[in-house]
Amino acid sequence: AVVGADAKGACLGSADLASLRQHVADANIRIDATNAIAQHISCIAADAVSGMVCENTGMTQPGGNCYPTRRMAACLRDGEIILRYVSYALLAGDASVLDDRCLNGLKETYDALGVPIKNAVRAVEIMKAATVAIITNTNSGPSAFQGISGKGSDCQGIAAEAASYFDRVISSLS
Repeated sequence: AVVGADAKGACLGSADLASLRQHVADANIRIDATNAIAQHISCIAADAVSGMVCENTGMTQPGGNCYPTRRMAACLRDGEIILRYVSYALLAGDASVLDDRCLNGLKETYDALGVPIKNAVRAVEIMKAATVAIITNTNSGPSAFQGISGKGSDCQGIAAEAASYFDRVISSLS
């Protein structure tokens, strides 16, 4: 808006200012959603891996993919990494960082390590549900959005965008 007005040698009009206000409001919601993910990243990852393990109890037994504890720690680490890159994509409004730095070769790496893809996908599905609940303030825990720019239904668009990034991860693994 500023560059366009400057090129014309004109002042910013009310439409230009309204556009800038909307851009700032959208950016604030994007930042708030990213902060909410960052504040809960360990809990989201731990709950997702725990949920996946509860659905597949043999994973923590000798011979299971989350046994011994170093394998469980690797699952937790990977969940946090995926969440971190989803939050980067959400902040930027662009999935390229997720694609380039996280998803490129992820399935092949998991295949080479013998990671059951269906279990990895399930953990990502759980992370997706938890993240959307936190962003839309429909989670059962403390509110992630107290006193910030967006709340609940105001965040449906950014929650849908976050969900689409998780869908990219799921698609990449499938």
